[in-house]
Amino acid sequence: MGPALLLPTHSTQIFRRCKGLTSFRLYIRHYATQPESAALQRKKVWVSADAAVQDVKSGDIVLSGGFGLCGTPETLITALSRRNDVHSLTAVSNNAGSSDLGLVKLMKSGQLDKLIISYLGGNKYLERMYLDGKMSLELVPQGTLVERMRAYGAGIPPSSHPQVPPRPLKLAASPSDLKQAASKKPAIAGDVAFIHAWKADEAGNLMFRHVANNYNNAMARNARLVIAERRLSPLAPCHRTAVHVPGIFVDRVVQATEPKAFDIIATAPPPGTTGASSPEELLEKSTRRRIAKRAARELRDGFYVNLGVGIPTLVTEYLPPGVKIWLQSENGILGMGPFPTEDQIDPDITNAGKETVTLLPGASIFDSTDSFGMIRGGHMDVAILGYASIAGRQHCKLHDSRQACIGGAMDLVSNPEKTKVIVAMEHCAKDGGPKIMQECSLPLTGARAVSQIITELAVFNVDRSGGFLTLMEVAKGVTVEEVQAKTACDFKVSDNLGQM
Repeated sequence: MGPALLLPTHSTQIFRRCKGLTSFRLYIRHYATQPESAALQRKKVWVSADAAVQDVKSGDIVLSGGFGLCGTPETLITALSRRNDVHSLTAVSNNAGSSDLGLVKLMKSGQLDKLIISYLGGNKYLERMYLDGKMSLELVPQGTLVERMRAYGAGIPPSSHPQVPPRPLKLAASPSDLKQAASKKPAIAGDVAFIHAWKADEAGNLMFRHVANNYNNAMARNARLVIAERRLSPLAPCHRTAVHVPGIFVDRVVQATEPKAFDIIATAPPPGTTGASSPEELLEKSTRRRIAKRAARELRDGFYVNLGVGIPTLVTEYLPPGVKIWLQSENGILGMGPFPTEDQIDPDITNAGKETVTLLPGASIFDSTDSFGMIRGGHMDVAILGYASIAGRQHCKLHDSRQACIGGAMDLVSNPEKTKVIVAMEHCAKDGGPKIMQECSLPLTGARAVSQIITELAVFNVDRSGGFLTLMEVAKGVTVEEVQAKTACDFKVSDNLGQM
């Protein structure tokens, strides 16, 4: 007999003789329908966060969603911090909270032994615990971090960063215990995941609001026990085409009770405000703004652009007339707008610097997996970044010499063939020393990744394959000799040297 085909209709057998087939058997069967309530046999809605976290045990790996305080499962973290019998936890998150919020609660309760994070930032409490040897710390690039979690949830054991520098990044378990980390890292398997959702239903389907999607999506698909707190009350069905996380991944749902918090409330002046200096008026007083204005000339209408922290954030104020760009933010925005007015502030719309922002018409929002897929896949036209130093032999360096951050920088420079990487920074450090070096001692962010360097003194083009710099422009009143005196590596001078 030939191949058989099963169709869900009537319980009848039909035999047909088809050309090229010995025979064709068609099974037609009617599937019985069940009452709608029968599908919800597994109870997922729990009465409280305290009850929902009772199965968390000492030694567990806890995945905690959020980017900054946006999307942080504050209610679940607070409930766990009350479990005095639970200790020796490993927490995985983008960052470790701030002030007394987020994972700081578990640090202060003495329940955390180790953190796997991407960004330490201004968490002074964690810095002190780490430097005192009381906390083990593993720093992971943001894209690698989310991919290691996504990989395990999808049944893919290993995960690796596509463009890790040739010299492996140093990760510190403690200041006295530095160890080399290979470029290929195992997937992260969570025992428990704490998720913050905007909306959830009895089936466990989750919907996120705006940028609170971030790491929550990948984490919800990973852990053995997934507990979600929902912002909206009461429970309401999630529209089937709007579900971000299907209920198959979610075990428990509780009501969020902790208030929403902000990292940084950044606002624009109200419309019609007078007296403030214009961006052009500020140029004469600000070296950083002059660098940003020159960097803005590298952008073309319609470009997809990622701007790093510091000087790059000023670039949008100096875009040439007629140039409109799509700003991408690592935490999950394409089409990011300016700071909001006071009446527009929303804790679920923040940028990668954790500041409140707005969304432009046509903007889209997505999770961290998609965000770093855009970045590492080379879909961005330009990335403009600030660095502490850069070597003439084309090794980009971390922005901070301390173990304070990795963030998304390694991802942003990982595909320089498709994404032009521009460094916008001051030419010299605060102590007057050069920041453009022949060799650097700081850990590598990327190798042969930068195409252009823009400072207040000069513009260099970079030959990534040859590993040398060419001076293309100097600022008004600046000589080549001055640039040479303040640059600690050799460079060529263009035959068509111009003025910035």
